[in-house]
Amino acid sequence: VGDTDPTQVILLEIEPEKQTTYIDMLSTSVELGIPVVCITKIIKRENQLFYKDKEGNPVLIKKIYNRVIFDELYQRPDLDIQFKFTDVLDVEWIGHPNWFYRISKFLLPFIKNKYVPETHFLNELIVLPDDLDNYVLKPLFSFAGAGVIIEVTKEDIEKITNKSNYILQRKVKYEPILKSPNEPVKAEIRMLMMWPKDAPKAFVVTNLVRLSKGKMIGVKYNKDKDWVGGSVGFFYK
Repeated sequence: VGDTDPTQVILLEIEPEKQTTYIDMLSTSVELGIPVVCITKIIKRENQLFYKDKEGNPVLIKKIYNRVIFDELYQRPDLDIQFKFTDVLDVEWIGHPNWFYRISKFLLPFIKNKYVPETHFLNELIVLPDDLDNYVLKPLFSFAGAGVIIEVTKEDIEKITNKSNYILQRKVKYEPILKSPNEPVKAEIRMLMMWPKDAPKAFVVTNLVRLSKGKMIGVKYNKDKDWVGGSVGFFYK
């Protein structure tokens, strides 16, 4: 928000009230005093964007906390949207749409490191690995595990027509090392980084520990489980 009037800073999402993270959006709205606005409610006038407040008055948008995921947007041609993310707009993005592509699974095939699973663009693989059971197939720009095939077969790969939009990645085994009253729990640690405009590089500001007992990490894979969800990790300096 910074020095900007909170009413001119919005959290942008596709039908936010239908998202599984809606409770987080409402918490953000309460804490920061910013409105949560559906992308279909945005009004474009020349190069400026507006939304209507509770009284129906148009409010100029100066900053957008962008929560829109393009993969979901592409699947919703029914939405009536007045602007495009590629438009030149008089607005500051908090999480510019370009970052969705700059920092994504698209980077993985280019990173050769012992801490990064072996990853290939599907369209660049001339010969498939013989041990496909040790690999997972992922769409490049999907979210929340959508389209991921854990037990991938040659038949699954042959069905894909747009192979340039997929990666084949060596599986990472999540070891269930955390104890719970019943079955042990797997953990995934994510680091949140920030990159101020004048800083030479990004830096870590906090972390998120996601706990799971399912095949994958996430709410929909743990609906019938307990002692799972989100937490935070404490580290010795």
